Amino acid sequence: MKNKETLDLLYDFLHRSFIHHVLWFSEVRRQIGDEKACTLLNEVWNKSLALQIERFSKIAGFNIDEALASLPEEKLEAVRDTMAVNWLATDGLWFQAVEFSRGMNDAKRCNDSCWAQFSPIEAKSIKAMLRMEGKAGLEGLKKALEQRLYAFINEQEITDEQQDSFVFRMKKCRVQAARNRKGLADYPCKSGGLVEYTTFAETIDSDIRTECIACPPDNHPDDWYCAWRFYIPSL
Repeated sequence: MKNKETLDLLYDFLHRSFIHHVLWFSEVRRQIGDEKACTLLNEVWNKSLALQIERFSKIAGFNIDEALASLPEEKLEAVRDTMAVNWLATDGLWFQAVEFSRGMNDAKRCNDSCWAQFSPIEAKSIKAMLRMEGKAGLEGLKKALEQRLYAFINEQEITDEQQDSFVFRMKKCRVQAARNRKGLADYPCKSGGLVEYTTFAETIDSDIRTECIACPPDNHPDDWYCAWRFYIPSL
């Protein structure tokens, strides 16, 4: 293919840039703390994104941001959903890479540790995007759950119980459905889910508590895979 070496280099530049971005964040968080690091992460990303769009727009000869915004809604939604699926696929590839080289126990340990770090960062990113201030309450959590990467991959539902609680159910899960099609048992994701949902909810509002109703390897009905209760304890 013509220009293949240059194209390979471009893709590798993209990969290196991601790694460098993550390493900067990890080191800043280690040295000056999680809260400040997350604030700086948003600041750096917003400035970096604007610069990248401006520079690539000059090369393309048109405003990339405006071009994307002018796409038909269904095309833009398709791009969004594909980005979410690609994220999940990369997550799965990391899990399999560790599992095949070190075994299931190490893969689950790395997976749960990764979610303990990613879930609150995703929550903070969503809060910033939705301009949520302080403790956003259960209504804020509902809105945030609709903006997670998972929300554009799986099918989920929220059911109000009382004024101070609601139940979140994952009705269709891309990972579990793929396993089921292969005749495999559900992946036992409860340990990761406990970390993931608890830290996500607490980041939206530190008063929110999380209770697992059921999550594999727990038994569950056919119409959902896992269910979680979020509530604010009465004083």
